[in-house]
Amino acid sequence: MTPPQRVLIVLLGAIGDVVRALPLLGRIRRAWPDAHIGWAVEPKSRPILEGHPWLDEIIVYDRVRAPWSFVPFLRDVRSRKFDLVVDLQRHLKSGITSLASGAPDRIGFDATNTKEWNHLFSTRHIAPQPNMKLKLLQYQAFGDALGLAPAPIEFGLQASPSERERALHLLRDAPRPMLGVILGSSWPSRIYFPASIAEVVSSLAHPSNATAPLFPVLLGGPDEAGIAQEVTRILPDLPLLNLAGKTTLRDLVAIFPECAAAFGPDSGPMHIAAAVGCPIVSLWGSTAAERSAPWGFADFAISAEIPCHPCYLRECPIGRECMWRIEPREVAAMVRRAIGARPAIASSSRSEALA
Repeated sequence: MTPPQRVLIVLLGAIGDVVRALPLLGRIRRAWPDAHIGWAVEPKSRPILEGHPWLDEIIVYDRVRAPWSFVPFLRDVRSRKFDLVVDLQRHLKSGITSLASGAPDRIGFDATNTKEWNHLFSTRHIAPQPNMKLKLLQYQAFGDALGLAPAPIEFGLQASPSERERALHLLRDAPRPMLGVILGSSWPSRIYFPASIAEVVSSLAHPSNATAPLFPVLLGGPDEAGIAQEVTRILPDLPLLNLAGKTTLRDLVAIFPECAAAFGPDSGPMHIAAAVGCPIVSLWGSTAAERSAPWGFADFAISAEIPCHPCYLRECPIGRECMWRIEPREVAAMVRRAIGARPAIASSSRSEALA
């Protein structure tokens, strides 16, 4: 196809989805180095894209002011005169955004993979995708449909010098090696219990034949402050650093590379950790690792042994029994395994980048 001059990626929502679409952005940039590439996104995920070297502009849809902000947002999109739109969202809102752009070429998911009649707003579609195929690879299918050359799976997600300096300041009293402890998730059904978190942290904070003691750093937003307080209450004598409610997404981009490993439930920070190369042990109950495991670290995913897994319910009607069934000792053992495998992971990543 003739290289487009102006490309818009539409992926408005979840932090983890935006992170997993970055390799497609990189593939587009490699294929069309002179193209102007924009991304339509909501405020919560905007920090992932800010300052990204492969992106020319960010167009923000202020969902907090919806529905009044939607029409001005669509006008803004249309004024940019894109000639290709890549709709990765699957929903009505992204379909309307794609159509409103006025782009003559609009590519989206097949009807079998969309909701709310999203496919009607695209001029062409990628091949149907298996529902349990990794989302990152589903996004890569757009590159195949666009005829783009294969490219390494890279995220291009790096902290700026000032962001690294701030992270080192936040971590100034934290001895190494550190353990990143991801406390929360956007779905209540995914969250691990404070008592279980505390048991994992306690196990890894003490000497082991496998690894050195890990100093725990609690990570989460303001909504996770209560979980952090409960963990510290359970472990009153254990030294740890509680950063819950004190960090931004950009801080995490700089903090995770300082960690020997991290663990936590299906969440945006989980994908950020993987994207910056931090070995991440992921915990799965209501959602499935087969579809959403962090790239490069699927071997360290732990899924609940329960018949209703995965249910894909935001609220669990049986008290998150799936998360109760994830044994803390299994999580701790998997963290030690992930740390032990880190040199092999780095070697594999280098080989992939050179392929």
